[in-house]
Amino acid sequence: MRIVFFISIWLLSFGALAAPGDIATLDRSTWPEKLSNPTLFDVASRAEILMFSSVLITSETLDEPALAQRLGLRTINMESINRVRAQLWHRLLSNYEFAQQSCDQDASFCFLVEDIATLREQAAKFQVSEDSFYIKWAEPSRTFHTRYLDEQLRKAALFPQTSSEVDHFGDYERDGDDMHDRLFLLTFDSAANALPDNSAWIAQYLRKSNIGGTFFVLGKDIQARLAEQSVSSLQSTFSQQCVGVQGWEFRSHSHWQDWQDSVRRSVELVKNKLPENFVPQFRPPDGQRRADAEAFFRTQGLQVALWDIDAQDGAGRLKGEQSAQRVLTLMLLWRHGVINFNAKQDAVKTSLPWLVTQTAPIGIGWEDCQNGFR
Repeated sequence: MRIVFFISIWLLSFGALAAPGDIATLDRSTWPEKLSNPTLFDVASRAEILMFSSVLITSETLDEPALAQRLGLRTINMESINRVRAQLWHRLLSNYEFAQQSCDQDASFCFLVEDIATLREQAAKFQVSEDSFYIKWAEPSRTFHTRYLDEQLRKAALFPQTSSEVDHFGDYERDGDDMHDRLFLLTFDSAANALPDNSAWIAQYLRKSNIGGTFFVLGKDIQARLAEQSVSSLQSTFSQQCVGVQGWEFRSHSHWQDWQDSVRRSVELVKNKLPENFVPQFRPPDGQRRADAEAFFRTQGLQVALWDIDAQDGAGRLKGEQSAQRVLTLMLLWRHGVINFNAKQDAVKTSLPWLVTQTAPIGIGWEDCQNGFR
């Protein structure tokens, strides 16, 4: 009874009433143009930015009770939500300014936007006419961005009590927000996991494609691998790739008493066995970490490695091509960033090649994992 009581109190403390809604994904075939060059990337990017901005500004008309109900939560942290909304508007403006640079080559979705005020003005009146070339894309895109926004606002509503990648505790925590336009970093959670594990396949594919990705591993999984295979075999698996840590076990590092030991042990093991691949980055499982951890991470010389584009392929949530199309849509929206795939899900063997192939003609770059998070 005592356990049930504490679980009930814990759930109430986070205000949860219901699970999140459907995961956002968009069938890219609804977009009528093949993304065959950088200019067409910009056209699609402007369209996704305007659609998301339209959904975002509409959400701001909801009062707190209505927003809580929409997000399926009993209580919400409006201060956190407003902070995340402000961050979204600043990034949307910056991205739209980059996307506007090709308006002299194709004027589709080009409007006068000079600051956040004019972006909000355009977002408030944005619509796609019934006779538009892009009409088949419009409603599926609106649905996608509504669901995606709800994903972000729900995380913001629970932050910082339930930490996630939606916001930072300090500049020692990084995602891809400061990366250059059109530059993306591929990362893979749950690498070197007990079978099934696709780390070797992913790493080989990346090497063939001249791409360096960052694999985040658990200390206990590396220890288990080394009990079955040689160090040189493990090093061969991750050749030309980067390896960071997720701790010793995949569990929340926000309420775990031994979280510091978890990080130190895994870093020591990976740094010792994979010295050519190790990067001083800790990715918190499910993005959950403590708010007061800055001194520890700075002392350890570690960066908390978050992400801003989630493939949502963990636990089979989305199938391969669905996951890839979600990622591509978010690449168009955010124009740079850290992409998070799950290495133990077979979906990645479909989604990764699809994504690399689709993005080859559009002028994006893949960040060298050794450069770290910008």
